[in-house]
Amino acid sequence: MPDSQPQPPQPSSSSPGPADPSPLLLCGARLTDGRTVDVRLVGGRIEAVGTAGSLASGGTRACGARVDLGGYLLLPAPAEPHTHADTALSADTEGPVSYEPRDVQRRATEAALLQLGHGTTAVRAHVRVGDVQGLGALAAVLQARRALRGLAELTTVAMPRVLTGAAGADGLAMLRDAVKMGASVVGGRPDLDPDPAGYVEAVLEVASEHGCPVDLHTDAGDPARLARLAAMAGGLRPGVSLSPCGDLGRLPSEVASRTADQLAAAGVSVVCLPQGGCGGVDRRGAAPVRLLRAAGVRVAAGSGALRDVSNPVGRGDPLEAAFLLASRYGLAPEEAYDAVSGSARAVLGLPEVRVEAGFPAELLAVRGDRLAGALSLGYSRVVVHQGRVVARTSAVREYCSSATSVELGLPRQGRGEVS
Repeated sequence: MPDSQPQPPQPSSSSPGPADPSPLLLCGARLTDGRTVDVRLVGGRIEAVGTAGSLASGGTRACGARVDLGGYLLLPAPAEPHTHADTALSADTEGPVSYEPRDVQRRATEAALLQLGHGTTAVRAHVRVGDVQGLGALAAVLQARRALRGLAELTTVAMPRVLTGAAGADGLAMLRDAVKMGASVVGGRPDLDPDPAGYVEAVLEVASEHGCPVDLHTDAGDPARLARLAAMAGGLRPGVSLSPCGDLGRLPSEVASRTADQLAAAGVSVVCLPQGGCGGVDRRGAAPVRLLRAAGVRVAAGSGALRDVSNPVGRGDPLEAAFLLASRYGLAPEEAYDAVSGSARAVLGLPEVRVEAGFPAELLAVRGDRLAGALSLGYSRVVVHQGRVVARTSAVREYCSSATSVELGLPRQGRGEVS
């Protein structure tokens, strides 16, 4: 019998593309609690979850298409809270990075598809506005967003360089124009402005005018500046997030703890970048995730640079980010995965996803039977967005014949076993 009863499909207001109205049955998937289940998806949502075989009656017409997920762990899909679409995949470019709209659109689209293959169905991309780029790079990324409709959800953060003084007047006007164009988040790097506090105040003012979230880059090395930011941002809805906050871990422990308490009280989220920052190599370092979590700060994990000059080997893989949080920073696998999934979705203002009836059908199936194993060796993946399979990755590892392996009964994964 089904573990959860069917729910009527509901449209998702957060997604720019239409949900697939045809049913899809995911068969034999394993959940993190150890159950093996069938999951029926209709209209972009999970309609029912039942024990394996309980939802398969009624024939193909009633159940729709079927995907065999035997041997896979089924999880809520990851979300990407911090990437740079305008510079992604530019590390091998000879000379200066091209900001021609066609080049930016191509790179942004390819980067989003690469991350989609990893399992990420929602991406927040930071895009520079002003200076030589003007609004051209933002327009190109917004065009990539439209091209990705139905495959992945791409939102943009407008990042002006300077917002204060005479030089900042143009940046402030450009920021307002960016929001009118379609940038859904306002942000930037206050640390680079001659008046960091004034920069934050200007961003918060624009966010308040338009009802936008705020996403700011900061190394978080100045506790007094962070205290002022928390005081100004406290209570702002729909929310404020900071990243990558790598210098916060270099502060004396009592100072870092006090700062974490201030951020928590203000409801400010922190996005760490365990795969590498998006600045110079000398600014590398991840935020103190355990200290922040202990203080009650919502901590998500992002990718940062994706194969640009800041990190030529950036992979944009959320499972790698979770792996690093678990292996290097001591988080439990469940906590580490939440940082790239549940908490990341919350930072992006997206609805919660659970593998239960009524929740959005944003899912990732990874080869494996336990979360720890999936974070370690989760190469084969099936990605579901808006109730349909949008990406598959199949990895096959083969060894030469060995009498020893046969004698010991060692497991083998052959081509015939890959879904």
